[in-house]
Amino acid sequence: MADQYSMTPAEAAGKVLASEHGDFLREAVHCVLREIMEGEVSAVTGASFGERSPERAVQRNGYRPRGFDTRVGTIELAIPRLRRGSYFPSFLEPRRRSEQALVAVVAEAYVNGVSTRKVERLVEQLGIESMSRSTVSRLCTVLDEQVRLFRERPLEGRYPYLWLDARIERVREEGGVRQKALIVAYGVHETGRREVLGTDVGQAESEAFWRDFLRYLVARGLTGVLLCVSDAHPGLKKAIAQVLGCPWQRCTVHFLRDMKGHVGRSQQQMVAAAVRQVFQAEGLAQARLVLGEVVARLEGPALKVARLLEDAEDALLAFLDFPREHWSKLRSTNPLERINREIGRRSDVVGIYPNDQSLLRLTGALLCEQNDEWLVSRRYLSVESLAKLYHDDTIDADEITLSIHPARKEVAPAA
Repeated sequence: MADQYSMTPAEAAGKVLASEHGDFLREAVHCVLREIMEGEVSAVTGASFGERSPERAVQRNGYRPRGFDTRVGTIELAIPRLRRGSYFPSFLEPRRRSEQALVAVVAEAYVNGVSTRKVERLVEQLGIESMSRSTVSRLCTVLDEQVRLFRERPLEGRYPYLWLDARIERVREEGGVRQKALIVAYGVHETGRREVLGTDVGQAESEAFWRDFLRYLVARGLTGVLLCVSDAHPGLKKAIAQVLGCPWQRCTVHFLRDMKGHVGRSQQQMVAAAVRQVFQAEGLAQARLVLGEVVARLEGPALKVARLLEDAEDALLAFLDFPREHWSKLRSTNPLERINREIGRRSDVVGIYPNDQSLLRLTGALLCEQNDEWLVSRRYLSVESLAKLYHDDTIDADEITLSIHPARKEVAPAA
C-alpha cells in the first residue's frame, strides 16, 4: 500500500494516461493533494518518506483513508499516520470548535490519568492514545483563547429579554469529585436575534455567585433588560432584583412540574390541567380571574398547590405585560432546552470533568457555535414587535434601574 501512496507526479500522470477511463483532472488534484500531505508530514517528522536521517523526530505508521469532496468529485485520500502525535492535512476542514473541545477535554482527562471507563472506551476512536501532553496543551490553549474572547466580548445595544439557567456538572478536584454549578445567560437583542451572553462555573448556585455574574454582564454592556426569565432559585431572584431591578418571570414549566410533586399520582393530571388554564388566558385581567377560580377549586383536593399558586401569581403572570406575540417565548425557559440537551449530551461523554477550565472550554465552545448559528438564522422576535417595548432611544433609569455613564457609556448596576 505504501508504494501506491508514494508515487511521483510523473508516475501518477503515466498511470492516468495509460488508463482507458482515466480522469486526468481528478487524478491531477489527487496528485497535488498527495504531494501537499507528503511535504507537510515530512516537515513534521523531520525526514522524507523512506529517508534515513538523524534529524527524524518520529516514525511513520502507515495511512488512514478519508474521502474528500471536491468540485471534480470525491477523492479518496490516504492520510499519513505517525507513531507518536498526529497529523491532519492543512487543506481539510478541521473538526468543529465544539468537537475540538470535546476531544481536548477527553484527552486532558486521559493523559492525566483521571478519565472514566466510558471515556477510556472512546479514546481509541478519537485517536487520543497517540496524543502527547504537549499536543493536548496546544489544542487546549487555542480553544481556551477562543472561549475567553467569546465570554469577554462587549455587549452592544439593548437586550429586553434575559433568560438565566443553571445545571450541575461533576468536576474533579483535589481530594475527590465535586458537583459545581454551570450557569448560562441568554438574551434577545433589540434587533430580534438571540445571543448567548455569558457563562461561568462556580462552587454552588448561590446568591453571591449569581450577583457577581450579573454584575459582570452589566460591566460588559448589558442594558435595557425589561424581563428576566428563570426558575425560582431564591438566590437568583435576589440577585436579579439587586443588579437588574427588572420584573421577574418564573418559568411556568418548572412551576407546573413542582406542583405535580405536591400531589399524588392520581391528582397530577387534574392539577396540571387546572394550572394550564391560567397560562392560556387572553390577557392579564382574564388570567388573574382564572387563577382565582383555579385556586378556589384546588383548595379542597390540593390545598398546598392552591396556596403556592396564589403566592406565585405575580411572578407567573409577568409575561402578560408584554406584546402578545412574545408570550409563548417568555413564560418559560423551554427555548433553551435544545442547547441544554447538547451540553448534557457532551457531559455524558466526559462523565467527570478534569477541572473547571475543561468544563468552561467544552461548554464555551458549544455555546459559541450556537451563538454563531443564532446570529445568521431568522430573527427570534420581529423588530416591529420589539419596537413596542421602547418608546424612545433612551432607557428610563427609574423603570429599568440601570444608569449609563455619560462619557464611557458603560453600564453600572443599580445600588
